[in-house]
Amino acid sequence: MKNYRRDLDSYTQYLESSGITNFSEVTEQDISRYISKLKAKGLETATINRALSSIRGFHTFLFEEEGGQSNPAELIESPKSTRKLPDTLSVDEVISLIENIPVDESGLWIRNRAMLECLYATGIRVSELVGITRQQLMTQEGVLRVRGKGGKERIVPIGRIALEWIQRYLTENRPGLIKQKRTNDVLFLNRRGTPISRVSVWNIIQEAAKSAGLKKRIYPHILRHSFATHMLEAGADLRAVQELLGHSDISTTQIYTHIDRSYLKQIHIQYHPRP
Repeated sequence: MKNYRRDLDSYTQYLESSGITNFSEVTEQDISRYISKLKAKGLETATINRALSSIRGFHTFLFEEEGGQSNPAELIESPKSTRKLPDTLSVDEVISLIENIPVDESGLWIRNRAMLECLYATGIRVSELVGITRQQLMTQEGVLRVRGKGGKERIVPIGRIALEWIQRYLTENRPGLIKQKRTNDVLFLNRRGTPISRVSVWNIIQEAAKSAGLKKRIYPHILRHSFATHMLEAGADLRAVQELLGHSDISTTQIYTHIDRSYLKQIHIQYHPRP
């Protein structure tokens, strides 16, 4: 109720400042200009939509109670929420993150390196990483068979560097982690010989970020975001990236093109003689 009253107080003050003293004089253009003013203030889309809802309700009340000829707020469209651009790392930051995984006496830093290399090389989700089995890793073909959301399976290429680290993990770490009939053939294991958890991967990445001295907010999914952004920056086809990420709707993948455009604008400003 307080928000409703506050919204209408602000709205009526705007009308008065515009020389409108009778609500019957309000037009659709007046309301549109007011909404534009709220946008110019930098208000959140949800806040603007709430204000518009209050205005609609108020004019609907006047229309029904006073029998006006039209409702000026009826056809005003609500502002669409803008999707927040995901955080990404530069190529150098990704390399720094991966190469600064703390080395421990147990040798499990090799497993940790293999997991991070795999995440960046393929763009798969952490939930997909922790569920990969040895059978899904097709070394000779250089691909992973990944089971994503909704149980949908896709084939994802995996690069030579990631494969080399995974092979090193299989040789130097995994044999010592295997416990009898507890692995379910899952590729990446913890110290108890059971599948590693998403929380463990998060902790590993946090430690690597701290060791690398990265000041950005670092989390596992940032490698997936960085993978997609770097692929598009290098000229990869949007639909190919959609397939690699396992997005059912290309509009989900298109958010990375906004990051790509921002990158191109930065390059243009930096290098064009008349930016």
